[in-house]
Amino acid sequence: MNKQLTDNDRQMISDMVSRARDAMGKIENWPQKKLDRLVQAIGWYSGNEETFTRLAYMGVDESGIGDREGRPAKRFKIQGVLRDVLRQKSIGLIEEDQARGIMKYAKPAGVIASLIPMTNPALTPPVTAIFAAKARDAVIFSPHPRTAGTTSAMVEMIRTACNVLGAPRDLFQVIRNPSIPLTQYLMETCDLVMATGGRPMVRAAYSSGSPAYGVGAGNSTIVIDETADLDIAATNIRISKTSDYGSGCSADGNILIQRSIYEDMIMALVAEGGYLCSEKEKSLLQKAMWDHNGNRTFPTIACPPQQTARETGFSIPENIRFLMVDNHGKIGKEHPFSGEKLTTVMSLYHYHTFDDALATVQRILAKGGKGHSCGIFSHNDEHINALALAAPVSRIMVRQPQSKANAGSFTNGMPMTSSLGCGIWGGNITNENISLKHFMNYTWVSRPIPEDRPSEQKLFGEFYGHKVEK
Repeated sequence: MNKQLTDNDRQMISDMVSRARDAMGKIENWPQKKLDRLVQAIGWYSGNEETFTRLAYMGVDESGIGDREGRPAKRFKIQGVLRDVLRQKSIGLIEEDQARGIMKYAKPAGVIASLIPMTNPALTPPVTAIFAAKARDAVIFSPHPRTAGTTSAMVEMIRTACNVLGAPRDLFQVIRNPSIPLTQYLMETCDLVMATGGRPMVRAAYSSGSPAYGVGAGNSTIVIDETADLDIAATNIRISKTSDYGSGCSADGNILIQRSIYEDMIMALVAEGGYLCSEKEKSLLQKAMWDHNGNRTFPTIACPPQQTARETGFSIPENIRFLMVDNHGKIGKEHPFSGEKLTTVMSLYHYHTFDDALATVQRILAKGGKGHSCGIFSHNDEHINALALAAPVSRIMVRQPQSKANAGSFTNGMPMTSSLGCGIWGGNITNENISLKHFMNYTWVSRPIPEDRPSEQKLFGEFYGHKVEK
């Protein structure tokens, strides 16, 4: 796929961008109600159960990773995104603060280059398309080469929805034979880049010269204190860890357990289908999961624990749902289990005081996943507050399954999305869940208000009047 960019390639991208701009012009003056009907059509044509299930299966079959039976459930995300955007305005005056004399008007961001990961080739396109259509943007999708067929098929469904509503199909286009040079040129040519995927992809987006929203690496770390309901915690951890075989960046990776409940928590995890590896099995597992350069090996990514064990050289019962390794005290570059696993394997740690837990969280995130997320199972508000103050992450889920909650759920208030900003910690420009607001430009209109100018004495406080030495 590392072909050289040709003049024909440049012309193809230029033509796609030109058609996208023409398409945007045709919906520029659409009223809000008509745009809302368009996003509903996109949501239905891409997210109806039959279509999404077919393309979810196709994505797993094409890539060779992920849970074929579980992935169709991700269609709930399309419904959640629709819920959010239908409650918001996206044209004309969208916000007014009379006290400050401020009015905000929404405008399209432009033509968006959307980079699609192989882990979500059927989900990310409709989520992006719903946001873009609501904002009157156009999108050119660049799929991962391993799942180009799935993404292309999903984009075709989105184009069909446009046709039904009388919207130009070229609002949404796809590069059918992607390559690194083509994607790079697309990013350089478009107005905005949405990069959902691995670190190299995000770095390329930020160096493209176009404004870009990227995501950081995950390594979700969960704290469990003595006030937690262990059975509920174990169930939620299992749900998070096994969702799509741990392919998501939010899947629980490291579990920090208060020492007094450590054995009880392991028993609760075992009851949920966990298997605690022996030290020998852990050593074999490490050799199988990472190569000599520290890179994850493809056969052990996002797969059932039985496959991981077979690749490693040992066997586990068929009812096992995830693997666990005791990794207490082993954090850092030389200890890969303290980083992102991207499969149905989690690391266990224990702590004595909550200050110990906070320090361990910080050490783990320094190894990988800084800026992404943490979780906590606790009914102690002081502990929850302490973690929020100490953890260098953009989001913390309390008593929830991370991989189902970070990107929004119907039982929390996080904006629904398929892209998670990780802030400056993670090399991103935003800490937020990427949502409709990030797909728009804004014009601020300011009217005069009564003067709001405190006295110098009030502004400078105790330092007012101090003699300043030359």
